[in-house]
Amino acid sequence: MTAKQKHLDLKSRYVIEHSLDSSMSFKAIARELGKDCTTISKEIRNHLVFKKSGALGKPFNDCALRFDCDIFQVCQPCVNRSGRPCKFCGRCLSFCISYKKETCSRLSKPPYVCNGCEKKRNCTLEKRFYHALSAQKEYELTKSESRSGFAISETELEHLDSVVSPLLRKGQSVHHICQNHADSIMCSEKTLYAYIDNNLLSARNIDLPRKVRLRPRKAKSVGLKVDKTCRIGRTWKDYCDYMALHPDTPVVQIDSVEGIKGGKVLLTIHFVNSSLMLAFLRDSNDSQSVIDIFDRLYLELRPDIFTELFPVILADNGSEFSNPSRIEFDRQGNRRTHLFYCDPSAPYQKGAAENNHEFIRRIIPKGVDLALYTQDQILLMMSHIDSYLRKALGNKSPYDTFAFQYGTEALEKFGLRKIPADEIILSPELLK
Repeated sequence: MTAKQKHLDLKSRYVIEHSLDSSMSFKAIARELGKDCTTISKEIRNHLVFKKSGALGKPFNDCALRFDCDIFQVCQPCVNRSGRPCKFCGRCLSFCISYKKETCSRLSKPPYVCNGCEKKRNCTLEKRFYHALSAQKEYELTKSESRSGFAISETELEHLDSVVSPLLRKGQSVHHICQNHADSIMCSEKTLYAYIDNNLLSARNIDLPRKVRLRPRKAKSVGLKVDKTCRIGRTWKDYCDYMALHPDTPVVQIDSVEGIKGGKVLLTIHFVNSSLMLAFLRDSNDSQSVIDIFDRLYLELRPDIFTELFPVILADNGSEFSNPSRIEFDRQGNRRTHLFYCDPSAPYQKGAAENNHEFIRRIIPKGVDLALYTQDQILLMMSHIDSYLRKALGNKSPYDTFAFQYGTEALEKFGLRKIPADEIILSPELLK
């Protein structure tokens, strides 16, 4: 049996084809392959092969009037062969004004194909088949096309261009720019050169004096912008070990909420004990914007309050959190927090923040551009969310719970205010 959550291979597709030829149901095919029946259904409908073939001794004809038609000499071959109705020609369909297309009613329901149909030998309608080899070729072509080109949106490209191109025109090298603006650029030197080569930036190769004089170099591997070794000592296991030694330490979970791809992004900061959540609007989803927010909070709250509120931070493996030392330490090198990462593809490990995002999505649905809002509107939204009573907090609001634990000074610094219970709005109407 093929493992679940894996793409279908050619062998699995042959199993589907032979099973359809034997008139097996989707559920039976799925059981044999160890897949969900909806996977089989989507596979078949995405890789249909259409054939306009007739039956034994009959040409292709899918006109609904073909049985009672007595029209003669519509096309030139029929003119040359007078005395024979056009319904026996199979080439008059595009010329006949009385033509009405007929589709087999069986194709509108599973299995959607004619592979196992007992009437296909005598049917003159357009047929649909599932062929494993054809499906595999279509799959490989789609996979190849999806991995070609540049995976960057127009908004992200504009942000990159605004940072890189002015510096290139000043004569700075790509390496120099990447070293000094790594947290704003968020891509490797090799990627930057590729963008310039393909004229995606306003700067051109002519702005790179050495590049226009040197021959193209052989391809070689380029290291990541931030080395993965930064996660050493900050994994989920390390987090569990740390919390076992410091069981009473409060935890803060951080995450990002996107609007449209490449557009403005929210950084959410969730205090697990009180369920209070903060949200900060960022122009782009880079690590520098995250660092700037924590630096500002560190200054506004004062170091003693910051270290009390943010002793442990738990994040996912997003690239915006890929420079942990800049978050953990201030500019003088003093430690201000401990940052840990969840396991890859394990959002449930910071489920408190993920669940609280549902309140944000009630007000700002998925796919809505966050550029439509200001930080003041985001603060208003979070004030309503944090004033909403929670059963898990003993029917208290996160605002009241946080105020009881730490006082109201920090809440004022965050820009949050208490909303009366009857005035709370958790719908898009709030920000209109």
